[in-house]
Amino acid sequence: MQIQDLPFPDPGVPDARSGPRFLWWLFRNQLGGQLKSLAWGLLHFASVSALPFCVGLAVQAVVDRSGTQLALAGGLLALCCAGNALGDTFLHRAAVTNWITAAARVQQLLARKAALLGSALTRRVAAGEVVAVSTGDVEKIGWFVEALSRFTAAALTIVLVCVSLVVYEPALGVVVAVGLPVLALAVLPLLPRATRRADVQREKAGRATELASDTVAGLRVLRGIGGEELFLDRYRSASQEVRHAAVRSARMWSLISAIQVLLPGLLLIAVVWYGVRLAHDGRIGVGELVTVYSSVMILTYPLRHFEEIAMAYSFSRPSAKRAARVLSLERATDTTGSRGGAVPSGDLYDPATGLLAPAGRLTAVVCGDPDAAGRLAERLGGHASEKGTSALLGGVALDELPLDSARTAVLVQDKDPVLLSGTLRELLDVPASGAVGAEDALAAAQCGDVLAALVQGSLGAEDPMDARITERGRSLSGGQRQRLALARSLITDPEVLVLDEPTSAVDSHTEARIAEGVRNLRTGRTTVVFTSSPLLLDRADRIVFLHDGEVAAVGAHRELLHSEPRYRAVVTRETDEETAAHRDEARDKTLDDDVLGDDDVLHRLEEIEETA
Repeated sequence: MQIQDLPFPDPGVPDARSGPRFLWWLFRNQLGGQLKSLAWGLLHFASVSALPFCVGLAVQAVVDRSGTQLALAGGLLALCCAGNALGDTFLHRAAVTNWITAAARVQQLLARKAALLGSALTRRVAAGEVVAVSTGDVEKIGWFVEALSRFTAAALTIVLVCVSLVVYEPALGVVVAVGLPVLALAVLPLLPRATRRADVQREKAGRATELASDTVAGLRVLRGIGGEELFLDRYRSASQEVRHAAVRSARMWSLISAIQVLLPGLLLIAVVWYGVRLAHDGRIGVGELVTVYSSVMILTYPLRHFEEIAMAYSFSRPSAKRAARVLSLERATDTTGSRGGAVPSGDLYDPATGLLAPAGRLTAVVCGDPDAAGRLAERLGGHASEKGTSALLGGVALDELPLDSARTAVLVQDKDPVLLSGTLRELLDVPASGAVGAEDALAAAQCGDVLAALVQGSLGAEDPMDARITERGRSLSGGQRQRLALARSLITDPEVLVLDEPTSAVDSHTEARIAEGVRNLRTGRTTVVFTSSPLLLDRADRIVFLHDGEVAAVGAHRELLHSEPRYRAVVTRETDEETAAHRDEARDKTLDDDVLGDDDVLHRLEEIEETA
């Protein structure tokens, strides 16, 4: 796999049972690149390690006054230098390719999971954690995947050099062969503590990222209530905790690095001291002593990769654990579907609550619990975040449809829709039936002032469709963002459109015009609106009132206002005391039936309820 071939046609199905299993799955899925990196790494490290033998051979040739041996040593030295340059160049190329392809695979998996779960993702995992996984964590995971092959090449090279030294000069080779494993394993007792400190640092950094994400998302509200300084102080505190944790982690890693420098130095002193004694006794030659000494010096280079792999694993393990946690999330319903891809049509029915939305009509749903309304909206879209009975469209269970077919049949607009950065034309470039144009959708959503604001805020944009929208539409008000999101949903023109509080941030006059525009544009299409706004309710063909998770009443708005006190309490925002007071007043005014006729009693009750 080359970098130019990214993205992957299919990133695969990850093993998300744990962080280490996920890392191993990534390694196995780019085995070809790992073997290529290993081969170039062996060439590089072997060439570097062979240099002392060439130098020792040259020194001995000078001592022996042999021109032939000196020429041979020079030729071997040139060959090792060429192998070193070639191996280092292509090792770096292969390693970086492994790093980028591993990171790209993880990002593709995360993007696929986000598309699969939809809005349920941020309800099950904090948004800041998702951001941390898709940015910093993927780099650390890629670091470990690419470092693993280089570490393997370094370890094999050390074994090869130790064996060669034992064969070349047994007396000194045995000292080196025994000392090098001790050097490699000396830092193992410190790794658990270093790993724990790294985990603490990553955890605190993740919490700081979540806090920053939440603060930025609610910045407009914080400015309105004067809470900026409070949240700024909280972020400062969290940032200082991250700094302290990073310093503690760095101290441990600096100790490990110091040991990696100190112990090879001690081994080198021991080898030189023992070698000088052997040379003094005439048991080895000067060239052999130079060869062993140079080999020990050179071997400190591949030994550094033991420290690198330990650091890479310590930093990537919590990152892989977080990534595996996100990737292990599944939809509450089947993701593949047992039926074909045909899009059904007909009435939308939810067996869990008894909600029925007749085909081709505008149905308003009133629910006193916003969270329950959000879960019901998800279920109506066929991608619920909790297991349960599936909603039916035309008698077909939505969870038996492939995900793309379910989303084509039913489009759910969340309570807080997201606007991506780009031009308005790009925002409205969504899969659609083609029956509703952008101009009609924007008019129905009452986006005239929004278009003017976009043109005013975009330099050189005469056409509103070319105006730029900032990230998440932060330059727009909440009501303006709502109306643009509504226009985007209307353009798709799905068989069933589910809107969750689409006008909660707009004024009453605009809301009335939006209600009329949506009703006219969606004529003949099934539309379900979750709302408690009287302006929207008054224009609905059918109203369903939910209480305690079940349908409690069905009818028209004015009819339910008169006949269902619980409905009236939700719509008019009455308190329990006010509802009881109105009920007592109605009873007091209707006690004397002999004085008032039936028509008068009914008139009095209507006056009381209208006042309520």
